[in-house]
Amino acid sequence: MPMVLDRLVKMSSFAGERTLQWVSNAVETTLFAENFDVSEQTPYEIVVQGGLMTVRYYPPLAEAEIPVGEETMPVATQRHAVPILLVPPLAADPLNFDLLPNRSLVRFLLAKGFKVYLVDFGSPKTRHADYGLADYAARMLPDAIAAVRAHHGARPLSLVGYCMGGLFALVYQGWARDGDIRNIVTIASPIDSKAVGVAGGLVEAMQVPTRLIRRLTPFRIDKIDAKRLMMPGWMASNIFKLTNPVGVLQGYLDLLMNLWDREYLLENRTVARWFNDMHAYPGGIVKDFLVRVGLDNALAKGRIELGDGQASDFSAITCPYLAIAGKKDQIVTLDAARKVMDVVPAADKQFAEAPGGHAGVFAGSRAPVTTWTITADWLALRSAA
Repeated sequence: MPMVLDRLVKMSSFAGERTLQWVSNAVETTLFAENFDVSEQTPYEIVVQGGLMTVRYYPPLAEAEIPVGEETMPVATQRHAVPILLVPPLAADPLNFDLLPNRSLVRFLLAKGFKVYLVDFGSPKTRHADYGLADYAARMLPDAIAAVRAHHGARPLSLVGYCMGGLFALVYQGWARDGDIRNIVTIASPIDSKAVGVAGGLVEAMQVPTRLIRRLTPFRIDKIDAKRLMMPGWMASNIFKLTNPVGVLQGYLDLLMNLWDREYLLENRTVARWFNDMHAYPGGIVKDFLVRVGLDNALAKGRIELGDGQASDFSAITCPYLAIAGKKDQIVTLDAARKVMDVVPAADKQFAEAPGGHAGVFAGSRAPVTTWTITADWLALRSAA
């Protein structure tokens, strides 16, 4: 009997302690959410800053090894000659490249011996409403590339883009025909708008009505004031979450069940910031993606108009190219991403499938041993002087 009473006392004490931790953490996450954000811990320097755009440089790691998931990996002492410029999508903050101390693509690539830069396209405001594809792929990205070359002291570099960032890399190369782009890697980047999940079906269904409207009426989406088409960050965030409502609900339930666990909260709240604090889309880019990328499906045809007589022609992309897509990605399906193999004529090109959905394939718990390793190994063979 004393043993039973002792066990009950201990269980009661344990439950009381967890309840206290649960309440304490609930209050702290509400009032001081920044205490649970451990993203962007890797030191960096600002190479250039102009307008919305900033370019970061990440110096070599000081450690001999770094944590990656539950394991550690050694930091290479040999450096690859060709640096990497990371290109993020617009809505997602660049923090997803340096998400957690033990799940950071930036730190992973540094440990693999690469010199790493990152372009930050900033958070557009109403005054940037007219910014479109040409502004990002044919003005801002070229400026970022020029800054990297000036800082690095040599011209060859590799571009690694996630989602829309990958599209910017491809559109840039098809427009600039830059002979010093050594390699391009895109991760979860959509090419065939007709195959982009549920949205692909809508695009397909709109083909006939769109042709009729263009033929019979003067209405044109690209004539609408760009300020009216700006998509605020909260809207982009909610649209992203609606692509996986069951997963979102499960995430909230898991949070409630584990609110007592501070280590769990550090990871959960940091990752949540990626999806909760998205940036706005300028009206100009919304127009381009609705009409040229979406309804016209220009990327799948290998050529997209940028305005003012300029165009990006994917037939000019002859540098080594690697495309990676998520096996369970419901936003950029395998078919939507694989189409790029038909329009990029590079002799050295590869399409790889990796586990995960749209976010997981890029920065999920398995990404370091799948997507990141595929990327680093592929680039290592193509980054000599």
